[in-house]
Amino acid sequence: MINFSKIFVSLFFVGYFPIASGTVGTLVSLMLIFLFVNYFSIFTIIIFFILVSITSVIFINIYSNTTKKYDASEIVIDEFLGVLFIIIFYDYFKFTNDLNMFIIIFILFRFFDILKPFPAKWIDKNIKNAWGVLLDDIFASIYCLIILFFLHAIL
Repeated sequence: MINFSKIFVSLFFVGYFPIASGTVGTLVSLMLIFLFVNYFSIFTIIIFFILVSITSVIFINIYSNTTKKYDASEIVIDEFLGVLFIIIFYDYFKFTNDLNMFIIIFILFRFFDILKPFPAKWIDKNIKNAWGVLLDDIFASIYCLIILFFLHAIL
């Protein structure tokens, strides 16, 4: 079970990239999700998000308990879920072509994921389980969405 957990939480070993694994994980996630936007309904994407979230909690716990590392750098499934959460709202803030939007999402998401504005930093420091690993990225997504909605409103 640990081997499957390792594959899942590292997004098929993307998380083992030696430099900036979170950034690489976000980039690979956006490339994978780019396919979802054009071929799957929003309902399907929401169901997929829920299923991957539940599975992530289980496998992050298994991986973390086995390796004795909380929020290890090789865990990048949280970046995948962070950008997938943004894509759920894609139709509400899209203001340019898909490629440009994905570049903007990448930059904004990484900015907020690294900066960790409140409550993301608090979650990262105080919730030492799989939920803490996932929730700080969801809050980075929420901040990204706020900026994207604002940009959509003024452009």
